[in-house]
Amino acid sequence: MKRFPWLHLILFVLTFLSTLVGGVEHSGISILTLFNYPENLLKGLPFSATLMTILLFHEFSHYLFSKSHHVDATLPYFIPAPTLFGTLGAFIKMKSPITTKNALMDIGASGPIAGFIVSVIAVIIGLTMSHVVPVTKEPGMMVFGDSLLFKALSRLIFGAIPPNYDVVLHPVALAGWIGFFVTSMNLLPIGQLDGGHIAYALLGERHHLLSKVLIVILVILGVFLFEGWLVWAVLLVILGIKHPPILSSYIPLDNRRRITGIIALLIFVLTFIPVPIAIL
Repeated sequence: MKRFPWLHLILFVLTFLSTLVGGVEHSGISILTLFNYPENLLKGLPFSATLMTILLFHEFSHYLFSKSHHVDATLPYFIPAPTLFGTLGAFIKMKSPITTKNALMDIGASGPIAGFIVSVIAVIIGLTMSHVVPVTKEPGMMVFGDSLLFKALSRLIFGAIPPNYDVVLHPVALAGWIGFFVTSMNLLPIGQLDGGHIAYALLGERHHLLSKVLIVILVILGVFLFEGWLVWAVLLVILGIKHPPILSSYIPLDNRRRITGIIALLIFVLTFIPVPIAIL
C-alpha cells in the first residue's frame, strides 16, 4: 500500500501561498497591508494561479512520460522561497534508469514544451490586460528583459512602443514571462537539465563537451551581462555537467524524436533572455 504523498502536497500548498504573497506585491499592493486587510491576499491569485499552472503542466508532463516509459519517478517537489517570484520552481526525481534515447527525449522535452505552451497562452492573455504608460527611468528601477518571442508578442498586441513608454505587465503576463524564463533555463543543454537530456539523446557522449563549452559561455555572460549566470554556472558544475549513460544506447533515436529535439531547441532560442533582470 502506497503512502499518501504528504510531503509533495505540503510543498505544493506552501509554494502556492508563497507565490500568492508574491502576486500581491506584483499587483501593486504592499504585503504589509495583509495584516490589516487580509482580503488583499486574493489580489495575488491571478499571478499565483498562472505560475502554478505553468509549473504543474511542466512537471506532470515529465511525470506522465516517465510512467509511459516505465521509469519510476516521484511526484513533483515544489520549492517555496521568499524570492521575487515566490518560488524556485519544481522538480521530479527519477528512481530508476532511463533505457533508450527515445524515452530520454520524451521525458526531457515533454516538460519544457508543455510549460511553454501554457506560458504562451498566459503571455497573450496577460498582455491584453497590460497597459502602455509613460515611464521615467530612474536609478534603482528594476527592468525585465525581453526574449525574442515576448518582444514579438508585445509588438503584435501593442504595435511599436514610443520612446519613454513601456508596458506595465499584468500579473498574468508576468507569470507567463517567468514561464518563458524557466523554460529557457531548463532547456540549456547542460548536465541533467531538460536540455541536457535532449542534447544527450541527440549527441550521445559528445554532449559532455557541449556542456563544458556552455559553462564557459555562461561565465562570460555572467561577467559581462548578468551576474545571475555566474551563480547558475557554479550550481550546474556542483550538480555535475556529465550526463549518465542510458542502458540501451545502441537503439537509435527515431525521426519523430529528432524533430521534437529541434522544436525544443527552437523554443530555447525564442525564450532565452541574455539579461533577464537589470537594475538601472
